[in-house]
Amino acid sequence: MQQWKRGMIHRRRRFLTRRAWVFILSMLPCMLSTLEAQAGHPDFSGIWNSATATLLERPAYLKGKAFFTPEEAADWERRTAARNQEPTPEAASRNTGTYNVAFREFGSKVVKTLRTSIITDPPDGRIPALAPTAAAEKRRREELLRHPDGATDLGLQDQCVAFSTAGPPMLPYSYNSNYQIIQTGQEVMIQVEMNHETRIISLDGRAHLPPSIRLWLGDSIGHWEGSTLVVDTTNFNDGGGFYGDAGGMFGWDRNLHVVERFSLLDAGTILYRFEIDDPTAFTRPWKGELTMARSSGPIYEYACHEGNYALPNLLSGFRASERSESGTKVR
Repeated sequence: MQQWKRGMIHRRRRFLTRRAWVFILSMLPCMLSTLEAQAGHPDFSGIWNSATATLLERPAYLKGKAFFTPEEAADWERRTAARNQEPTPEAASRNTGTYNVAFREFGSKVVKTLRTSIITDPPDGRIPALAPTAAAEKRRREELLRHPDGATDLGLQDQCVAFSTAGPPMLPYSYNSNYQIIQTGQEVMIQVEMNHETRIISLDGRAHLPPSIRLWLGDSIGHWEGSTLVVDTTNFNDGGGFYGDAGGMFGWDRNLHVVERFSLLDAGTILYRFEIDDPTAFTRPWKGELTMARSSGPIYEYACHEGNYALPNLLSGFRASERSESGTKVR
């Protein structure tokens, strides 16, 4: 009996050892990729949040002031928190309303660099004016938003196609400003919570895609400059970029060229900088920066269209209004 037990223990140990080796071998590619990613370069892997109390553009009354003092930053954060409180029922009843504050994710802190705006250049902290052709296209798009003939006349956010968080550049929103980064020696993947976009950034030195291939998020190629990850993105589509959507989305066309720089301020903070060059859209290039904080996560699926009755109801309302104005009986 004792000999039988010893045999069973021996066989069990061999089975566990075999299982352990299978597990180790299956994990080896991931372990090697992680080690390669960390070899001489910072590892950005993890979940990050860019929500901030810092505005995209600097308010006019802060003209000439690029940075807050710590005391000014604390005061700004207090006033921002007060503005973001749930409105009273009386105030909310004056318009169609929007999400309750419980569904928002307003940033409570200014960026760690204490800048007064995300835009850093031009020096006034404002997005440059649109070029004449681009400005005319934006006016056309805004008119379609007010009088759409169909779903494609609405903004890209309404269509669940593109949000400012996905970028590039990746700009914070009033909620869901979360990203998961997975980094290997050959690629960096950025999973954007809203609108569940995934960007694959190649680090193998390849060239950009042919000019005939155009993508919503462009074609991103990365390389290292010391401890900074530099990402160059071209090959954007025209895609109705001058659409004036909710969230302050800026305009672009197929000539958009974005350069992003990722670096670590500390173990829990990414300094994210970007440069925009689109000569047919803007009168001059512009730059910006913000900080992203490490987050525990997880990131949930952003199911944009599921249960979305707003889009068909909105279009039905437009059609009913038009029939009423023309004297046609409204059903």
